[in-house]
Amino acid sequence: MTEVKRLFDFPYYQLENYPQEAALVSKENGTWVKTSTQQYIDQANAISRGLIKLGVKANDKVAIISMTNRTQWNICDIGILQTGAQDVPIYPTISEQDYEYVLNHSESKYVFVSCKEVLDKINKIKANVPTLLGVYSFEDIDGCDSWQEVITLGNDNQDLQQEVQKRMDGVHEDDLATLIYTSGTTGRPKGVMLSHKNIACNAKHSKGRLPIEMGKSKALSFLPVCHIYERMLLYMYQYCGVSIHFAESLETISDNLKEIHPEVMTAVPRLLEKVYDKIIAKGDELSGLKKKLFFWAVALAENYELKGKSPLYKMQLSIARKLIFSKWKLALGGNVKAIASGSAALQPRLARIFLAAGIPILEGYGLSETSPVVTVNSFDKGICFGSVGTLIEHVEVKI
Repeated sequence: MTEVKRLFDFPYYQLENYPQEAALVSKENGTWVKTSTQQYIDQANAISRGLIKLGVKANDKVAIISMTNRTQWNICDIGILQTGAQDVPIYPTISEQDYEYVLNHSESKYVFVSCKEVLDKINKIKANVPTLLGVYSFEDIDGCDSWQEVITLGNDNQDLQQEVQKRMDGVHEDDLATLIYTSGTTGRPKGVMLSHKNIACNAKHSKGRLPIEMGKSKALSFLPVCHIYERMLLYMYQYCGVSIHFAESLETISDNLKEIHPEVMTAVPRLLEKVYDKIIAKGDELSGLKKKLFFWAVALAENYELKGKSPLYKMQLSIARKLIFSKWKLALGGNVKAIASGSAALQPRLARIFLAAGIPILEGYGLSETSPVVTVNSFDKGICFGSVGTLIEHVEVKI
Protein backbone atom coordinates (compact mmCIF):
# COMPACT_ATOMS: atom_id res chain seq x y z
CA MET A 1 0.00 0.00 0.00
CA THR A 2 1.44 3.36 -1.07
CA GLU A 3 1.87 5.81 1.78
CA VAL A 4 1.64 9.34 0.42
CA LYS A 5 4.68 11.27 1.60
CA ARG A 6 6.16 12.68 -1.61
CA LEU A 7 4.19 14.47 -4.32
CA PHE A 8 4.79 11.73 -6.89
CA ASP A 9 3.11 9.25 -4.51
CA PHE A 10 -0.33 10.74 -5.26
CA PRO A 11 -1.01 9.10 -8.66
CA TYR A 12 0.22 5.72 -7.35
CA TYR A 13 -2.10 6.04 -4.34
CA GLN A 14 -4.96 6.82 -6.73
CA LEU A 15 -4.12 3.78 -8.87
CA GLU A 16 -4.29 1.50 -5.81
CA ASN A 17 -7.43 2.99 -4.28
CA TYR A 18 -9.52 4.89 -6.85
CA PRO A 19 -8.22 4.11 -10.35
CA GLN A 20 -9.81 6.47 -12.86
CA GLU A 21 -10.52 6.08 -16.56
CA ALA A 22 -10.64 9.88 -16.67
CA ALA A 23 -8.04 10.93 -14.08
CA LEU A 24 -6.99 13.97 -16.15
CA VAL A 25 -9.17 15.40 -18.92
CA SER A 26 -8.24 18.20 -21.34
CA LYS A 27 -10.02 19.52 -24.41
CA GLU A 28 -8.06 19.11 -27.64
CA ASN A 29 -9.46 20.22 -31.00
CA GLY A 30 -12.97 20.41 -29.58
CA THR A 31 -12.91 16.96 -27.95
CA TRP A 32 -12.44 16.04 -24.28
CA VAL A 33 -9.42 13.72 -24.15
CA LYS A 34 -9.18 11.41 -21.13
CA THR A 35 -5.98 10.18 -19.52
CA SER A 36 -6.43 7.25 -17.12
CA THR A 37 -4.52 6.92 -13.86
CA GLN A 38 -2.36 4.18 -15.41
CA GLN A 39 -1.62 6.28 -18.51
CA TYR A 40 -0.78 9.24 -16.26
CA ILE A 41 1.81 7.15 -14.40
CA ASP A 42 3.17 5.52 -17.57
CA GLN A 43 3.71 8.89 -19.26
CA ALA A 44 5.23 10.42 -16.11
CA ASN A 45 7.70 7.51 -15.96
CA ALA A 46 8.55 8.08 -19.63
CA ILE A 47 9.22 11.77 -18.87
CA SER A 48 11.45 10.73 -15.94
CA ARG A 49 13.46 8.33 -18.11
CA GLY A 50 13.70 10.91 -20.90
CA LEU A 51 14.95 13.62 -18.54
CA ILE A 52 17.52 11.27 -17.02
CA LYS A 53 18.72 10.45 -20.56
CA LEU A 54 19.00 14.22 -21.16
CA GLY A 55 21.27 14.43 -18.14
CA VAL A 56 18.90 15.76 -15.47
CA LYS A 57 20.28 15.00 -12.03
CA ALA A 58 18.83 15.09 -8.54
CA ASN A 59 18.31 18.69 -7.36
CA ASP A 60 18.42 20.12 -10.89
CA LYS A 61 15.59 22.54 -11.74
CA VAL A 62 13.11 22.19 -14.62
CA ALA A 63 10.64 24.99 -15.37
CA ILE A 64 7.04 24.63 -16.60
CA ILE A 65 5.21 27.59 -18.16
CA SER A 66 1.65 27.08 -19.40
CA MET A 67 -1.01 29.61 -20.39
CA THR A 68 -3.76 27.18 -19.31
CA ASN A 69 -4.06 24.19 -17.00
CA ARG A 70 -3.72 20.93 -18.90
CA THR A 71 -2.98 17.23 -18.56
CA GLN A 72 0.61 17.65 -19.79
CA TRP A 73 1.41 19.95 -16.84
CA ASN A 74 0.63 17.23 -14.31
CA ILE A 75 2.47 14.52 -16.26
CA CYS A 76 5.60 16.69 -16.44
CA ASP A 77 5.26 17.68 -12.78
CA ILE A 78 5.34 14.05 -11.61
CA GLY A 79 7.94 13.09 -14.21
CA ILE A 80 10.32 15.84 -13.05
CA LEU A 81 9.86 15.14 -9.34
CA GLN A 82 10.49 11.40 -9.75
CA THR A 83 14.02 12.16 -10.97
CA GLY A 84 14.82 13.89 -7.67
CA ALA A 85 14.84 17.23 -9.51
CA GLN A 86 12.60 20.15 -8.54
CA ASP A 87 10.15 21.91 -10.81
CA VAL A 88 9.74 25.65 -11.19
CA PRO A 89 6.23 26.62 -12.30
CA ILE A 90 6.32 30.14 -13.77
CA TYR A 91 3.36 32.47 -14.17
CA PRO A 92 2.94 32.76 -17.97
CA THR A 93 2.01 36.44 -18.33
CA ILE A 94 4.99 38.00 -16.52
CA SER A 95 7.48 40.01 -18.58
CA GLU A 96 10.36 38.57 -20.59
CA GLN A 97 12.73 40.20 -18.10
CA ASP A 98 11.04 38.33 -15.24
CA TYR A 99 11.25 35.06 -17.23
CA GLU A 100 14.98 35.69 -17.55
CA TYR A 101 15.34 36.51 -13.86
CA VAL A 102 13.39 33.45 -12.62
CA LEU A 103 15.13 31.00 -14.97
CA ASN A 104 18.54 32.37 -13.95
CA HIS A 105 17.71 32.58 -10.24
CA SER A 106 16.44 28.99 -10.23
CA GLU A 107 19.25 27.80 -12.54
CA SER A 108 16.70 25.89 -14.63
CA LYS A 109 18.18 23.30 -17.02
CA TYR A 110 15.11 22.71 -19.19
CA VAL A 111 11.75 24.39 -19.67
CA PHE A 112 8.40 23.03 -20.85
CA VAL A 113 6.19 25.66 -22.51
CA SER A 114 2.55 25.47 -23.54
CA CYS A 115 2.35 27.46 -26.75
CA LYS A 116 3.91 29.91 -29.20
CA GLU A 117 3.10 32.94 -27.02
CA VAL A 118 5.27 31.59 -24.19
CA LEU A 119 7.93 30.24 -26.57
CA ASP A 120 8.37 33.65 -28.22
CA LYS A 121 9.18 35.19 -24.83
CA ILE A 122 11.60 32.38 -24.00
CA ASN A 123 13.36 32.70 -27.36
CA LYS A 124 14.05 36.39 -26.72
CA ILE A 125 15.88 35.74 -23.43
CA LYS A 126 17.22 32.17 -23.55
CA ALA A 127 20.66 33.35 -24.74
CA ASN A 128 20.89 35.20 -21.41
CA VAL A 129 20.21 32.02 -19.37
CA PRO A 130 23.48 30.02 -19.44
CA THR A 131 22.06 27.03 -17.53
CA LEU A 132 19.21 26.48 -20.03
CA LEU A 133 19.89 23.43 -22.23
CA GLY A 134 16.57 22.92 -24.00
CA VAL A 135 12.96 24.00 -24.52
CA TYR A 136 10.03 21.62 -25.17
CA SER A 137 6.50 22.59 -26.14
CA PHE A 138 3.15 20.93 -25.31
CA GLU A 139 1.66 22.24 -28.57
CA ASP A 140 3.19 21.49 -31.97
CA ILE A 141 5.23 24.54 -32.95
CA ASP A 142 7.59 24.83 -35.92
CA GLY A 143 11.17 25.20 -34.77
CA CYS A 144 10.57 23.89 -31.23
CA ASP A 145 11.07 20.38 -29.86
CA SER A 146 7.84 18.71 -28.72
CA TRP A 147 7.42 17.41 -25.18
CA GLN A 148 6.52 14.11 -26.90
CA GLU A 149 10.19 13.82 -27.86
CA VAL A 150 11.04 13.51 -24.16
CA ILE A 151 8.40 10.78 -23.81
CA THR A 152 9.76 8.99 -26.91
CA LEU A 153 13.27 9.24 -25.50
CA GLY A 154 11.95 7.70 -22.28
CA ASN A 155 10.13 4.91 -24.15
CA ASP A 156 13.34 4.13 -26.05
CA ASN A 157 15.22 3.79 -22.76
CA GLN A 158 13.05 1.44 -20.68
CA ASP A 159 16.21 0.16 -18.99
CA LEU A 160 16.39 3.49 -17.13
CA GLN A 161 13.24 2.68 -15.11
CA GLN A 162 15.40 1.04 -12.45
CA GLU A 163 17.31 4.34 -12.15
CA VAL A 164 13.97 6.20 -11.89
CA GLN A 165 12.93 3.94 -9.01
CA LYS A 166 16.31 4.44 -7.34
CA ARG A 167 15.89 8.23 -7.63
CA MET A 168 12.34 8.04 -6.23
CA ASP A 169 13.52 5.91 -3.29
CA GLY A 170 16.16 8.55 -2.60
CA VAL A 171 13.65 11.40 -2.25
CA HIS A 172 12.70 12.13 1.37
CA GLU A 173 9.46 13.89 2.31
CA ASP A 174 11.44 16.79 3.80
CA ASP A 175 13.36 17.34 0.56
CA LEU A 176 12.69 20.41 -1.58
CA ALA A 177 9.97 19.74 -4.16
CA THR A 178 9.38 23.04 -5.90
CA LEU A 179 10.18 26.73 -6.12
CA ILE A 180 7.07 28.90 -6.34
CA TYR A 181 7.88 32.38 -7.62
CA THR A 182 5.41 34.84 -6.13
CA SER A 183 4.19 37.92 -7.94
CA GLY A 184 6.97 40.13 -6.62
CA THR A 185 4.82 43.00 -5.35
CA THR A 186 7.77 44.08 -3.20
CA GLY A 187 10.45 43.79 -5.86
CA ARG A 188 11.68 40.78 -7.78
CA PRO A 189 9.61 37.54 -7.67
CA LYS A 190 10.49 35.51 -4.56
CA GLY A 191 11.19 31.79 -4.82
CA VAL A 192 9.16 30.11 -2.09
CA MET A 193 10.84 26.81 -1.16
CA LEU A 194 8.31 24.06 -0.42
CA SER A 195 9.10 20.47 0.50
CA HIS A 196 7.16 17.37 -0.53
CA LYS A 197 5.84 17.13 3.03
CA ASN A 198 4.70 20.78 3.07
CA ILE A 199 2.36 20.26 0.14
CA ALA A 200 1.44 16.58 0.60
CA CYS A 201 0.42 17.13 4.23
CA ASN A 202 -1.70 20.14 3.22
CA ALA A 203 -3.42 18.16 0.45
CA LYS A 204 -4.20 15.15 2.65
CA HIS A 205 -5.63 17.26 5.47
CA SER A 206 -7.66 19.56 3.25
CA LYS A 207 -9.71 16.71 1.81
CA GLY A 208 -12.36 16.65 4.53
CA ARG A 209 -13.26 20.28 3.95
CA LEU A 210 -14.82 19.75 0.52
CA PRO A 211 -17.91 17.55 -0.08
CA ILE A 212 -16.15 14.99 -2.27
CA GLU A 213 -17.44 11.49 -2.96
CA MET A 214 -14.25 9.44 -2.94
CA GLY A 215 -13.53 7.97 -6.36
CA LYS A 216 -16.65 9.47 -7.98
CA SER A 217 -16.60 13.28 -7.97
CA LYS A 218 -15.56 15.57 -10.84
CA ALA A 219 -13.69 18.86 -10.51
CA LEU A 220 -13.16 21.74 -12.91
CA SER A 221 -9.68 23.29 -12.74
CA PHE A 222 -8.98 26.74 -14.14
CA LEU A 223 -7.12 28.85 -11.54
CA PRO A 224 -3.39 29.05 -12.45
CA VAL A 225 -1.66 25.82 -11.43
CA CYS A 226 1.63 27.72 -11.20
CA HIS A 227 0.20 29.10 -7.94
CA ILE A 228 0.27 26.75 -4.96
CA TYR A 229 -3.48 27.10 -4.25
CA GLU A 230 -4.74 25.29 -7.36
CA ARG A 231 -1.71 23.01 -7.49
CA MET A 232 -2.22 21.69 -3.95
CA LEU A 233 -5.88 21.04 -4.75
CA LEU A 234 -4.90 19.01 -7.82
CA TYR A 235 -2.92 16.70 -5.52
CA MET A 236 -5.88 16.57 -3.13
CA TYR A 237 -8.20 15.66 -6.00
CA GLN A 238 -5.82 12.85 -6.99
CA TYR A 239 -5.76 11.63 -3.37
CA CYS A 240 -9.58 11.49 -3.37
CA GLY A 241 -9.94 9.86 -6.79
CA VAL A 242 -11.55 12.95 -8.31
CA SER A 243 -11.71 13.17 -12.10
CA ILE A 244 -9.96 16.46 -12.95
CA HIS A 245 -11.21 18.39 -15.98
CA PHE A 246 -9.17 21.37 -17.18
CA ALA A 247 -11.08 24.39 -18.49
CA GLU A 248 -10.01 25.52 -21.96
CA SER A 249 -9.65 29.14 -20.80
CA LEU A 250 -11.22 31.72 -18.49
CA GLU A 251 -13.51 32.73 -21.35
CA THR A 252 -14.92 29.21 -21.79
CA ILE A 253 -15.60 28.40 -18.12
CA SER A 254 -19.35 28.88 -18.51
CA ASP A 255 -19.50 26.42 -21.42
CA ASN A 256 -17.12 23.97 -19.76
CA LEU A 257 -19.22 23.89 -16.58
CA LYS A 258 -22.27 22.86 -18.60
CA GLU A 259 -20.27 20.18 -20.44
CA ILE A 260 -18.61 18.69 -17.36
CA HIS A 261 -21.18 19.16 -14.52
CA PRO A 262 -18.51 19.21 -11.77
CA GLU A 263 -19.25 18.76 -8.07
CA VAL A 264 -16.31 20.87 -6.84
CA MET A 265 -14.16 23.72 -8.10
CA THR A 266 -12.07 26.59 -6.83
CA ALA A 267 -12.49 30.30 -7.43
CA VAL A 268 -11.27 33.70 -6.32
CA PRO A 269 -13.63 36.43 -5.04
CA ARG A 270 -13.21 38.59 -8.15
CA LEU A 271 -14.48 35.76 -10.35
CA LEU A 272 -17.42 35.08 -8.02
CA GLU A 273 -18.29 38.78 -8.12
CA LYS A 274 -18.31 38.64 -11.92
CA VAL A 275 -20.55 35.56 -11.88
CA TYR A 276 -22.96 37.32 -9.50
CA ASP A 277 -22.96 40.54 -11.57
CA LYS A 278 -23.75 38.50 -14.69
CA ILE A 279 -26.66 36.79 -12.92
CA ILE A 280 -28.05 40.14 -11.71
CA ALA A 281 -27.68 41.62 -15.21
CA LYS A 282 -29.83 38.76 -16.56
CA GLY A 283 -32.40 39.51 -13.85
CA ASP A 284 -32.47 43.16 -14.93
CA GLU A 285 -33.33 42.03 -18.46
CA LEU A 286 -36.53 40.35 -17.22
CA SER A 287 -39.85 42.17 -17.04
CA GLY A 288 -43.14 42.05 -15.16
CA LEU A 289 -43.80 39.22 -12.71
CA LYS A 290 -40.61 37.32 -13.66
CA LYS A 291 -38.45 40.30 -12.72
CA LYS A 292 -40.32 40.85 -9.42
CA LEU A 293 -39.96 37.16 -8.56
CA PHE A 294 -36.23 37.22 -9.39
CA PHE A 295 -35.44 40.17 -7.11
CA TRP A 296 -37.78 38.87 -4.39
CA ALA A 297 -35.60 35.73 -4.32
CA VAL A 298 -32.38 37.81 -4.19
CA ALA A 299 -33.75 39.91 -1.29
CA LEU A 300 -34.72 36.70 0.49
CA ALA A 301 -31.19 35.32 0.03
CA GLU A 302 -29.65 38.52 1.43
CA ASN A 303 -31.37 37.75 4.76
CA TYR A 304 -30.31 34.11 4.86
CA GLU A 305 -28.99 32.63 8.10
CA LEU A 306 -27.89 29.08 8.77
CA LYS A 307 -30.04 28.85 11.90
CA GLY A 308 -32.99 30.56 13.55
CA LYS A 309 -35.10 31.43 10.52
CA SER A 310 -38.89 31.08 10.77
CA PRO A 311 -40.89 28.27 9.10
CA LEU A 312 -42.39 30.93 6.77
CA TYR A 313 -38.90 32.05 5.64
CA LYS A 314 -37.85 28.44 5.05
CA MET A 315 -40.96 27.84 2.94
CA GLN A 316 -40.31 31.00 0.91
CA LEU A 317 -36.65 30.00 0.40
CA SER A 318 -37.75 26.56 -0.78
CA ILE A 319 -39.96 28.24 -3.42
CA ALA A 320 -37.15 30.63 -4.43
CA ARG A 321 -34.72 27.73 -4.82
CA LYS A 322 -37.15 25.86 -7.04
CA LEU A 323 -38.20 28.79 -9.25
CA ILE A 324 -35.08 31.00 -9.38
CA PHE A 325 -31.97 29.55 -7.79
CA SER A 326 -32.25 26.21 -9.62
CA LYS A 327 -31.39 28.17 -12.79
CA TRP A 328 -28.32 29.65 -11.08
CA LYS A 329 -27.15 26.12 -10.27
CA LEU A 330 -27.75 24.98 -13.85
CA ALA A 331 -25.51 27.81 -15.08
CA LEU A 332 -22.73 26.24 -12.96
CA GLY A 333 -23.34 22.80 -14.43
CA GLY A 334 -26.15 21.71 -12.13
CA ASN A 335 -24.09 19.51 -9.77
CA VAL A 336 -21.88 21.95 -7.85
CA LYS A 337 -21.80 20.99 -4.17
CA ALA A 338 -19.18 23.53 -3.11
CA ILE A 339 -16.77 26.16 -4.41
CA ALA A 340 -13.55 26.78 -2.46
CA SER A 341 -12.64 30.48 -2.40
CA GLY A 342 -9.28 31.97 -1.46
CA SER A 343 -6.55 34.52 -2.30
CA ALA A 344 -8.61 37.54 -1.16
CA ALA A 345 -11.52 38.39 1.12
CA LEU A 346 -14.96 37.35 -0.09
CA GLN A 347 -17.87 39.72 0.54
CA PRO A 348 -19.98 38.11 3.33
CA ARG A 349 -23.08 39.21 1.41
CA LEU A 350 -22.05 37.11 -1.59
CA ALA A 351 -21.29 34.07 0.56
CA ARG A 352 -24.74 34.42 2.16
CA ILE A 353 -26.61 34.79 -1.17
CA PHE A 354 -24.84 31.88 -2.87
CA LEU A 355 -25.36 29.56 0.10
CA ALA A 356 -29.06 30.52 0.22
CA ALA A 357 -29.19 29.64 -3.49
CA GLY A 358 -27.80 26.18 -2.68
CA ILE A 359 -24.29 26.97 -3.97
CA PRO A 360 -21.99 26.82 -0.91
CA ILE A 361 -18.80 28.89 -1.10
CA LEU A 362 -16.23 27.71 1.42
CA GLU A 363 -13.85 30.57 2.12
CA GLY A 364 -10.35 29.88 3.35
CA TYR A 365 -7.03 31.57 4.07
CA GLY A 366 -3.45 30.70 3.26
CA LEU A 367 -0.11 31.81 1.85
CA SER A 368 2.30 30.44 -0.72
CA GLU A 369 4.70 29.95 2.20
CA THR A 370 2.15 27.78 4.06
CA SER A 371 1.64 25.52 1.02
CA PRO A 372 -1.04 27.09 1.17
CA VAL A 373 -4.15 26.33 3.29
CA VAL A 374 -4.14 27.50 6.91
CA THR A 375 -7.88 27.68 7.58
CA VAL A 376 -11.08 26.99 5.66
CA ASN A 377 -14.81 26.84 6.28
CA SER A 378 -16.46 23.43 5.94
CA PHE A 379 -19.79 21.70 6.43
CA ASP A 380 -18.57 19.50 9.28
CA LYS A 381 -16.92 22.36 11.21
CA GLY A 382 -19.67 24.86 10.41
CA ILE A 383 -19.81 27.81 7.99
CA CYS A 384 -19.46 31.35 9.30
CA PHE A 385 -20.08 34.23 6.87
CA GLY A 386 -17.21 36.71 6.78
CA SER A 387 -14.76 34.24 8.32
CA VAL A 388 -12.04 32.06 6.84
CA GLY A 389 -13.02 29.05 8.94
CA THR A 390 -11.04 26.85 11.28
CA LEU A 391 -7.50 25.46 11.17
CA ILE A 392 -6.88 22.32 9.14
CA GLU A 393 -5.04 19.47 10.84
CA HIS A 394 -1.27 19.72 11.42
CA VAL A 395 -1.27 23.49 11.04
CA GLU A 396 -0.31 25.81 13.92
CA VAL A 397 -1.07 29.52 14.09
CA LYS A 398 0.51 32.02 16.45
CA ILE A 399 -0.76 35.57 16.83
